[in-house]
Amino acid sequence: MTRRSRDVNPSDSPPTMNGGGTINDIARLAGVSKKTVSRVINRSPLVQQETREKIEALIREVGYVPDPMARGLAFRKSFLIGMVYDNPNAQYIVNMQEGALDSLRGSGFELVVHPCDSKSDDYIDGVRHFVLQQRLHGVILVPRVSEDSALVEMLQQVGCRYARIAAVSLDEPARMIATNDRQGAVEVANYLESLGHRHIGLITGPQRYLSTRERGAGFLQALAKRGLELPATHVVEGGYTFESGVACAEKLLALEPRPTAIFTLNDEMAAGVYKAAFRMGLSIPEQLSVVGFDDSPLAARLWPSLSSVRLPIRDMGSFAAAMLIAADGEARSVPLIAPHLVVRESCQSPV
Repeated sequence: MTRRSRDVNPSDSPPTMNGGGTINDIARLAGVSKKTVSRVINRSPLVQQETREKIEALIREVGYVPDPMARGLAFRKSFLIGMVYDNPNAQYIVNMQEGALDSLRGSGFELVVHPCDSKSDDYIDGVRHFVLQQRLHGVILVPRVSEDSALVEMLQQVGCRYARIAAVSLDEPARMIATNDRQGAVEVANYLESLGHRHIGLITGPQRYLSTRERGAGFLQALAKRGLELPATHVVEGGYTFESGVACAEKLLALEPRPTAIFTLNDEMAAGVYKAAFRMGLSIPEQLSVVGFDDSPLAARLWPSLSSVRLPIRDMGSFAAAMLIAADGEARSVPLIAPHLVVRESCQSPV
C-alpha cells in the first residue's frame, strides 16, 4: 500500500531564494518569522501593512527573488496563468494578452496561451490537458470559449479558478467581466439614424458568438425604436475577418438601392468594407459611411479614419488577470465596462 503524503500548507513551506540571501536572512533582519515573510512574498492579506512594507523594502534592498520551482512545490501548482481562446481576430488576442501581462508584471506569475478550435469535438479535453499539465493557478477565458458552459463545468471539476470575459454576465461577479456590447451597438444605431441614413447595411459575426447576437440585436432594436426596419437582405453574416468583410460588403453594395451606411461588428470587417468600396469606386464617407466595433489600432490607421465602438480590450485582459491572482478573501471590485462610440472621419450625412 502506498502512503499518501499530507497536503502542504504554502505558509508552512516557505520558498527558498536564489538571489542575494535567503528567506531566513529577511526574517532575521525584519524581526519576523519565516512564515510572515512567505505570506508577504505570496501576497497573503494576513499581514499588517506596516510589516508588509518593511519586508518588501528589505527584499528590494537585499535583491533576492523567490525560487519559482520551490514555490510550485510548496503550493503544489505552478505560478502560471493560462489564456484560452478561439478568436479569428489576431489583434484582439494580442491586446488581451498585453492587458493580462500588465497585471502579472512583478507578481511572480507568468502567462501561457492555449489557442483552440471550439468547433472541434475534443477541444474541452484539450483544455483539460493544458490546465492539468501546466498545473495552472487559473485561466482567462476569452470569447467565444468563455460562453461555453461545458468548458466552465470542466474547470470547476478539476478545481481550476477562472475569469470569464463575455458580452453579458454569465457567472458570479468574482468570475465575470461583462463587456455590455449591446450598449455600444445602440449608440451606433442612434448616431447613423441621426445623420439621416435610412438605407443601412449590417455585417455581423458568426451567430454562434454571443457578441454577434448582442451587438446585432442592440443595433436592430435601436433602429426599430427610431422607425427603421432593416430588410433581411441588408443583414449579412461575416466571420469577424477582413476577407469576410470584403465579401459581405460586395453583397450589400450590389443592392438597389445601395446602403448609404454599413455597420460591421468588428474593425477587421470594416477594413474589408473599405476595400470593397475602393474596388467599386465609392468614396468614404461621401458615398458610404462605415462604422466598426472594438476601436482597435486599425481604426485610427485606416484612411479616412474609422468611427468605431471603443471596447477596452487591454483593460479587460488586465482585469481578468488581476481577478485570478488576488489572494483568497481579498476584496475585489467588479470592473464596469462601458463601450462607447468614437466618432472619426468615416461617417457623414447621406448626399
